[in-house]
Amino acid sequence: MNQQELREKFAKSGVEFLDVDTVYFREDTEIAAGTLVEPFVVFGEKVKIGKGCTIKAFSHLEDVIIEDNCIIGPFARIRGGSHIASNAGVGNFVEVVRSTIGSKTAAWHLNYIADAEIEENVEIGGGLVISNYDGFNKHKTKIAKNSFVGANTTLISPANVGEGAMVAAGSVISGDIEEDALVIERSPLIKKPHGASRYMQKKKS
Repeated sequence: MNQQELREKFAKSGVEFLDVDTVYFREDTEIAAGTLVEPFVVFGEKVKIGKGCTIKAFSHLEDVIIEDNCIIGPFARIRGGSHIASNAGVGNFVEVVRSTIGSKTAAWHLNYIADAEIEENVEIGGGLVISNYDGFNKHKTKIAKNSFVGANTTLISPANVGEGAMVAAGSVISGDIEEDALVIERSPLIKKPHGASRYMQKKKS
C-alpha cells in the first residue's frame, strides 16, 4: 500500500489526525481507534499503538509498543524494541531506546533513556541522562516503582534505583541506591568574592 492508501485506512478505522497528509506510515503500523496523531509524525517499522493515545507533532517511532492512553512527544524518538505501558508520558525531546517505561511513569523533558527498565509511577525530572555505554559495552539500569529522579541527573550504568527512592537534582550516580533512600551527590558550592574581576585582571596581565 502507498502512503495515501495507508492514510485512508487509518482515518476510516477511527484514528484521528490533525493533518493526515504530513504523517508517514509503514505497512505493519498498528494504531487503535481513538488515538490522535498530530502533524509530521513518522512511524517506522514494528510500531503498535493502543487506544486513547496522543502522538504529538514531529515524533519518530520505530520498533515500539505503546499501550493505551499514553502521551508521546512532541519531538520524541522511541526505538529499539522499547515498550511504553499504559498511561505513561514521554515528552519533549526525549529519546527512549531498548527500554521499558512503566504505567503512570512520566519523562517529559530532554531525557536520554537507554537500556533501562523503569517501573510504574516514576517521576523523571528534565535532563536525566542514562549513561549506558562505557566505550566497550552497554549496561542496564533499573529504576523501581514510586521513585523520583531529579532534574539534570546522570545515572552511570549499571545503576539501580530502589523502590520509593529519591535522587536529588544535579546528582551523578555511579552505584545502586537502596529503596526509600534520599541521595544527594553534588560538588560543594565555592564562592570567591570579587573573584571574577581578579580572574579577568590576571588573564589580561
